[in-house]
Amino acid sequence: MIPRALTIAGSDSGGGAGIQADLKTFSAFRVYGMSAITAITVQNTQGVYKIVAVDAEVVAEQIDVVIEDIGVDVIKIGMLFSDEIIIAVADRLRRYAKMIPVIVDPVMRAKGGAALLSPGAENRMREHLLPLATLITPNLPEAEALSQKEINCPEDMLRAGRALVQQGIPYVLVKGGHLEGYPSDDLLCSSQEELWLKGERIQSVHTHGTGCTLSSAIAAGLAQGHDMVESVTRAKHYVSRAILEAPRFGHGHGPLWHFPGDMP
Repeated sequence: MIPRALTIAGSDSGGGAGIQADLKTFSAFRVYGMSAITAITVQNTQGVYKIVAVDAEVVAEQIDVVIEDIGVDVIKIGMLFSDEIIIAVADRLRRYAKMIPVIVDPVMRAKGGAALLSPGAENRMREHLLPLATLITPNLPEAEALSQKEINCPEDMLRAGRALVQQGIPYVLVKGGHLEGYPSDDLLCSSQEELWLKGERIQSVHTHGTGCTLSSAIAAGLAQGHDMVESVTRAKHYVSRAILEAPRFGHGHGPLWHFPGDMP
């Protein structure tokens, strides 16, 4: 059977992140992608100009109809934006996803700095959503916010990852891309192991959508039946190639190329 993946996230009109990046990534891995759109953003490579949230009940109904009819093998969650949407999505996860891997990319800010989570919603995410996740993939600012620990070096990444695992999250991938002066290494933590995933720091402004793409690539690997370590390793390689082959569109933070020649 062809693997099936559901992304619950916002729409990016520029096509580089969000739902658009998720579906491109699923297609690159030959996984059938479905979506529940949480918000419509007005954005391009230079910034986010407007966000319109979808009604929380409509978000929930999108999840209902695709799971009940088509079924899913993995769920990837990105931008949820509001308290109401977070609570609605968590309710559906408790209803449907007890045996389905759930990958949460805890999106808080856009590449250019625009807030993608309404004030106070961070607490709702920590309380309602993270306990239902199989894996979360925070970047360093997100890991700091969720773990309440400052991160300035790889040792700090390790402390933050351990703190998040201690909250009951099975796997935590702390992404090191924001750690200037160090290689772009990521850290995969669980209660059983702590694995550093080495990565070359690629100097490029064309990195819009890397977080969405990475979490979707991991989800695709899990849907295909790979274990967590293999899925994360393949996804990291895929994102590196997608950055190197970026089409260099736009005048700001440009998108990746989601169909690189060297697929993992």
